[in-house]
Amino acid sequence: MNPVVLQIPVGQMANFTYIIADEESGDAAVIDPSWDLDEVFRALKKNGWRAKYVINTHTHFDHVLGNEQLAEVTGAKIVQHKNSQLGKDIAVSDGDVIEIGSLKLRVLHTPGHSKDSMCLILDGRLVFTGDTLFVGNCGRTDLPGSDPAEMYHSLFDRLAKLDDKLIVYPGHNYGTTPTSTIEREKKTNYLLQPRSKQEFLAFMSGGD
Repeated sequence: MNPVVLQIPVGQMANFTYIIADEESGDAAVIDPSWDLDEVFRALKKNGWRAKYVINTHTHFDHVLGNEQLAEVTGAKIVQHKNSQLGKDIAVSDGDVIEIGSLKLRVLHTPGHSKDSMCLILDGRLVFTGDTLFVGNCGRTDLPGSDPAEMYHSLFDRLAKLDDKLIVYPGHNYGTTPTSTIEREKKTNYLLQPRSKQEFLAFMSGGD
């Protein structure tokens, strides 16, 4: 496999839009397009990549604003978790695989920040964590559709059990570095330090 990942800072909310491409086939996917779509279009054109999919890690507005324009211009199919209430071409579930040329992105359903939150794993290499896991933090759980108990399960029973070597590509640039690893987050992210579920819920509610 020969994946290329472009991490593009966009908008005024420290968002990241990503392009992941298979150089051999020229197929690509755009993850969480919102603002600054001209940069995305320029990158696709410059590299001769074909956007096969638009994939949303979840459907909060700051991750989906560019969906329709990008799909219209490129012909890409919009992919979202089946729990999404927005319009989509392809609904995916936990364990599904999205193929981009020879690349295979595995869907990991990680609710907590939202009911349709999902991470995307390129096994042995990287994971796009959306707003589930940031560098040094996790996504909010006080929004409509959020659930701190589900976030606990997603963080500790799902993400923390992934390969330590996976590079973490978060949905926002909120940390000290734009990327991390699962191993580093387990060691340094205060929200991934060992806690019981009850302790985590108390912490997230401000009771710790």
